Amino acid sequence: MTTATATEPRQGTAVIEATDVVAGYLPGVNILNGCSLVAYPGEMIGIIGPNGAGKSTLLKAMFGLVKIRSGNVHLGDQDITNLRTNRLVEMGVGFVPQNNNVFPSLTIEENLQMGLFLRPKKVRQRLEAMWDLFPNLHERRTRSAGALSGGERQSLAMARALMMEPSVLLLDEPSAGLSPVRQDETFIRTRQINKTGVCVVMVEQNARRCLQICDRGYVLDQGRDAYTGTGHELAKDPKVIELYLGTLAEDVEAERTDVTPEQ
Repeated sequence: MTTATATEPRQGTAVIEATDVVAGYLPGVNILNGCSLVAYPGEMIGIIGPNGAGKSTLLKAMFGLVKIRSGNVHLGDQDITNLRTNRLVEMGVGFVPQNNNVFPSLTIEENLQMGLFLRPKKVRQRLEAMWDLFPNLHERRTRSAGALSGGERQSLAMARALMMEPSVLLLDEPSAGLSPVRQDETFIRTRQINKTGVCVVMVEQNARRCLQICDRGYVLDQGRDAYTGTGHELAKDPKVIELYLGTLAEDVEAERTDVTPEQ
């Protein structure tokens, strides 16, 4: 793996770490070819790269949705390689897929209750926490999820994943299909979630915006880590700009912006 600049990794126990992961959907066909990633407490990690690089596959492999053929994934000091998804949720891994991430026939509140079906005694407490974090959902809590806009659905999917109080939240392209305004709202909300202490690992198509808000980033190419560094370092690295950011070069070289919600 090539580092954009000589960035020293954080010390301490990782929240989640994937090491030399080889995985794929079809027998004998690997999408990931020795991919590694580490996220430390309080970090927001961004994963960018060209289409077909294996970004979403990496998240799905970490969450037990794609069979890992070699390598491993650890949550803290526990090996979680190829564990069932319900077990991973119990252990503190939240996952928000890009599509089909809400129950459209249920209300907002019912969707959130489904997120805590493993711990029904804590529903009221966690609902109050989600209403504080997502006040727009509280205002519409009796509305069917199927009637929500794309941005509202994304907020609901995040909130449902947070009901179980995960130590790490895996987000698969949270801004996909949203208008620029709704994309900004999603990034602001994601950063706000991260500031509550939840480690976030995010695959994102909007590379410029992702690098602006993440603490560290990984650039994947052909199922491997091509570059890694802080968001600011990757945004200014000439090779990353040339190979992966293209015409966004002028934008990504702008000073890194810390996205925080308005008070």
